[in-house]
Amino acid sequence: MLGVDPGIATAGLAVVAARGGRPTLVWSRTVRTPAGLEEAGRLRMLYGTVRDAISEHHPAALAVERLMWGRNVGSAMSVARATGVILLAAADAGIPVEEYAPLEVKMAVTGIGNAGKDQVRTALVRTHGMDGIPVQPDAADAAAVAFCHLTQSPLRRMHRDAARADVREALAKVTPLALASRRRLPRWDEP
Repeated sequence: MLGVDPGIATAGLAVVAARGGRPTLVWSRTVRTPAGLEEAGRLRMLYGTVRDAISEHHPAALAVERLMWGRNVGSAMSVARATGVILLAAADAGIPVEEYAPLEVKMAVTGIGNAGKDQVRTALVRTHGMDGIPVQPDAADAAAVAFCHLTQSPLRRMHRDAARADVREALAKVTPLALASRRRLPRWDEP
């Protein structure tokens, strides 16, 4: 599982695996792009780094923290573009992507939706027994996103499967009715 905390200036990447039923940090990195480089060049660097991480670690999926729009629209647009190249790298590699809101990540890791970055890092280490969680916030956040996916993806899959089953069941009930309503009904004066 490759977790990504997207950003244009800095982005966090972390590979987390479930080994023996426990989450284990396999690899992490903070990507820093040069401030003097134009945005397209920074995005190219980010794309290449994510592509290389996928090639090296062969994750089954990629989880990315969903952008939450704040007051700084310019900054949000840059993060949105960074997220776009991350999604492109995953699509090029043919791996599925899940996005998680910051609240979901914090709840999955700490049980508290408004937990701070230090609380998230501490919970990964103390509560979930993950050694080697980086001190650098972007890489630690990426590890939290990957952990969130490990714990939440089975629930999301069950929810989607249940929703599909409900739709199929509803269609099975409605389809005969819809077909019956298309039949020409006899007029009142016909035998």
